[in-house]
Amino acid sequence: MTDRLTPIQAALEARKAAGKRTVLAIDGMAAAGKSTAAEALSRHWNAPVVHMDDFFLPSELRTTERLAEPGGNVHYERFAAEVLPHLAAGEAFSYRAFRCSTMTFDDIKMITAAPLVIVEGAYAMHPIFGDYADLTVFFSIGTEEQQHRILARDGEDGWEAFHTRWIPMENAYHAAFHTRERADILL
Repeated sequence: MTDRLTPIQAALEARKAAGKRTVLAIDGMAAAGKSTAAEALSRHWNAPVVHMDDFFLPSELRTTERLAEPGGNVHYERFAAEVLPHLAAGEAFSYRAFRCSTMTFDDIKMITAAPLVIVEGAYAMHPIFGDYADLTVFFSIGTEEQQHRILARDGEDGWEAFHTRWIPMENAYHAAFHTRERADILL
């Protein structure tokens, strides 16, 4: 577990000591370490992870109007129907994962009932979901490091797509909904 995750660990330990079940939402900038943090926390706490990447829009919903909405790139209706009721009830559930690379639904993800459930990814703190999370974290990253990480992960074509399309959409969402300011922990 990295030192960077210490504030999250401390908050989770405090909730555990108080006997509280926790839904943790990790939102933030592209390539800031959200998925890596969720994976590390999941291993440490034996916690299931819901990935917001599994809820990007299928092609039939990618209208100009929808993509112009701050946070409109996420299929928030499906997340609200397939995930939110189960998080609130603290029960096991499953959902269909959407794959942007093929624009199809992939496998079924099983989420176990657990004292900690992690929701990770851009748009995890979308206000349309209400206050479903008990603890929220915002991950930020500098522009140069962000570019370096995306290039290493996705190559030149990936960087071009992130730079011209996805990062501006995420920035508009963060600005419109003040996700950084609303988060319990900033990293």
